[in-house]
Amino acid sequence: MNEVTKKSTGLIILSIALGLLMSSLDNTIVSASITKVIEDIHGFDKVAWVFTAYMLAATSTMLVFGKMSDLFGRKRFYLIGISLFLIGSALCGVATTMNQLIWFRVIQGIGSGAIFPISFSIIYTIFADPKQAAKLSGVLGAVFGLSSVAGPQLGTWISENIGWRWCFYVNLPIGIASFFILLFALKESRSEKKPKIDYLGTFLLIISIVSILLGLEFGGKTYAWDSWQIIGLFLIGLIGTIAFIAVERKAEEPVLPLKIFKSRMVTGTSIICFCQGVIMFSAISYLPLFSVIVLKHANSNEILTPMMFSLIVGAITFGMLQSKFAFRTLMAFSMIMGLIAAFLLMNLSHEISNLQMTLLMILLGFGAIGPIMSVGQNAIAASVETRYIGVSSSIVGFWRSMGGVMGASIMAVLVNNSLKDQITTGAAQYNLNAEQMASLTKSENLIHLQNLAPELGEFVRNALGTAINKGFIVAAILLIIGVIASLMVGPARLSKKPEGQEAGVSHIA
Repeated sequence: MNEVTKKSTGLIILSIALGLLMSSLDNTIVSASITKVIEDIHGFDKVAWVFTAYMLAATSTMLVFGKMSDLFGRKRFYLIGISLFLIGSALCGVATTMNQLIWFRVIQGIGSGAIFPISFSIIYTIFADPKQAAKLSGVLGAVFGLSSVAGPQLGTWISENIGWRWCFYVNLPIGIASFFILLFALKESRSEKKPKIDYLGTFLLIISIVSILLGLEFGGKTYAWDSWQIIGLFLIGLIGTIAFIAVERKAEEPVLPLKIFKSRMVTGTSIICFCQGVIMFSAISYLPLFSVIVLKHANSNEILTPMMFSLIVGAITFGMLQSKFAFRTLMAFSMIMGLIAAFLLMNLSHEISNLQMTLLMILLGFGAIGPIMSVGQNAIAASVETRYIGVSSSIVGFWRSMGGVMGASIMAVLVNNSLKDQITTGAAQYNLNAEQMASLTKSENLIHLQNLAPELGEFVRNALGTAINKGFIVAAILLIIGVIASLMVGPARLSKKPEGQEAGVSHIA
């Protein structure tokens, strides 16, 4: 690689890192500023949609953008994704109503759906040596993991010291830098063949994913799980999925080539990424509550910080270890560590010492979550044809997101039911009526337990801790499946790309 190529490659990596940091940081940074948002533009009853809209848009378009980048070029669709994200960010910053903010978050989410998969696929197309790509994908995985847990802390500081609108405006300089660096640094070859777009498959894919995710989001919260609304959403998702599979089997250029799932590595890694999403998002959702309410910490930093740094180290370390070990070995290790962590979380005591909690977070970050950030991407990329690199990169993020949403939703049901059962059991002891019992399970009251009588507050605190313990049963069960899947993927490992693909050049199928 000559000096010019080396310089261009460095700039491309910088652009990708900035774009990935911006898009993955956004959802968590906004969560910390939402209180300030409500104070300013109101709309408390719609606040959940600020996150749901972004998640739906990103997850439902991820596979589509991955395929489009395979057909029309990584650079083109990465720049489209960055542009949409920046437009959405600027509009979010000037929103004056909650409805406006929600719709502008949809624009952001669509942009994010392009940025994540294409970032990794660009890495795979500019490096001829997969070992180099593996190391860099580990770094990018660390960036994603860092943003997932650092966002709330950064968002709190920005919203309290500068204003909540800057949680969106901060994206602009980062995104603009990423856009122009890639615009001039990345050169692509062109294909003479005009690709055919799978419009029907794309439509069915988006309808199916949105219906399933809405069912998971509304189930047990807005509507009962057995209500016609939730059953209807899942039915639409099921019928849409069946129709999608039928269409993809006959499409000339399917948006999701089903034949890639004939590979044990692709199918097994998809299951593993789903399991990783379950343990990762369950931990991020409930461990801060356990830290602040059950352990009585001033904030969640004592839990999130060691998990964050160990996750980064794990992603980078395992990115390097891929040159020495088979994917199966690394993924099995990660799933086993995740299973051990889930078992420990199921038995987490409110009397656990700070040192023990820190060690558990290191186990979770370094052993369970971090490794798959890089290993998952490379395992699938090494198992598909070069022309499917884009869609293969999107598969990892897609299944991680689906696992996160599904795992967190099911865990919420277990936690809420367990908490209600325990409070109902203790109601007689503390002379509580039905209205008082119901109020104790509300999140806004759980964070103010100091206002209760000391004995009652301690009872509710212990009940919440036990409920969260039980919630991690979901992660444990799925991680058992993850361990089995990791043992079934086969002995594949990194290998040299075929001759003819030039380092530093992105080739369009």
